[in-house]
Amino acid sequence: MRRTFPALPVRTAGESGFAETWWGEAWLDALEEGALDAARLARGRGYAEQGHVDAITVTPGLVLAYVRGSRPRPYRVQVRVRTLDDADWDRFLDAAAERPGHIAALLDKEMPHSLADCGVPLLPGPGDLSPHCSCPDRGHPCKHAAALCYQTARLLDADPFVLLLLRGRGERELLDALSRLSAARSARAARERVPEPLPGVRASDALAPRRLPPLPAPLPPPSHPEQPPVYPAAPGGPDPFALDQLATDAAARAHALLTTGRDPVGDLTLWQDAVRLAAARPGSGLTAATRALYSSLASVTGRSPADLARAVAAWRQGGLEGLAVLEEPWDPPAGRFDRARPLLLAADLPVFRPSHNRLTHPHGHLQLRLGRDGLWYAYESEPGRDDWWPRGTPDLDPVGALTGLAAPGDL
Repeated sequence: MRRTFPALPVRTAGESGFAETWWGEAWLDALEEGALDAARLARGRGYAEQGHVDAITVTPGLVLAYVRGSRPRPYRVQVRVRTLDDADWDRFLDAAAERPGHIAALLDKEMPHSLADCGVPLLPGPGDLSPHCSCPDRGHPCKHAAALCYQTARLLDADPFVLLLLRGRGERELLDALSRLSAARSARAARERVPEPLPGVRASDALAPRRLPPLPAPLPPPSHPEQPPVYPAAPGGPDPFALDQLATDAAARAHALLTTGRDPVGDLTLWQDAVRLAAARPGSGLTAATRALYSSLASVTGRSPADLARAVAAWRQGGLEGLAVLEEPWDPPAGRFDRARPLLLAADLPVFRPSHNRLTHPHGHLQLRLGRDGLWYAYESEPGRDDWWPRGTPDLDPVGALTGLAAPGDL
């Protein structure tokens, strides 16, 4: 009873009118014959052709979408139509079940003329479309509502069940009702016919083992995960950008599972996965949306937003291994760690203080941490404060890991 369609693509030059089917044309006729201003219709048609209409949501009696106009914030547009009552639906179902071709046509996404002419006001007429828009234009319709109506005609072309949903019944409900009605009619017809003798089958033949054909080869996996649909913002609803990020991440994980047989992040802890999701947020500054995301993820994991921000910096520095270097000190065996201090001295650097897998500058503002992957990770802090933040790029050479972190005099 609720269907959301992603934003339709921009129309290319040379394409014909918005409606290609007779029922789509009837929808546009109702729009254009009931409009009070042809100029607003022309502007709305241009908005639709240029892709200004975002995702469209269809529910009984209502089409809803956000339409981008001349202002940065899109307008909320809805078009209402009257739903059919139970008596109208009974007449429609009787007409559809009367001829098997009607059901087959609907399943093929076609609307037969005879089904629309069954005495039920299925298609709208002039004045049946009631548009409403959050813009200040009081035209009937305004250009934003006209744009939504033109795009809705394209949806009706592709699937006449969209029109039936607008009138009050969903596809699954209608098909179930038609199936029950057809079965009841067939049962009545069978009772009225004289039964014909049925050919018998030998029990030995019925129970004989059969060799089934092999299953068909699986379909090739897609080359890349698809993009998620656009989620319109709604008052009190979830953040559409957060939904988009989660849907994109789920699609990437599903694609990896389909092609490799394993989930690349299935073994992460809740905290590690929260850090991964926060690190995937584009941009480096803490915008309002990013702060909201950090606050939500930190609350779920029992950490503070500052802890999460530091962990995100470590993840961006070295992924899961970078996060382990931030949070898990360890005692490395003799070898690479012991050779680091002479290398630092040979580069005219002071004697760094060792502790576990860490080497700290005597001024207390730089630190090197050896990861279990053999790489050196650089950290910085305010002198005299134990407030270390990941900096730079990991390197096999401890001197290389410090490159670019401080002025030569500071080192």
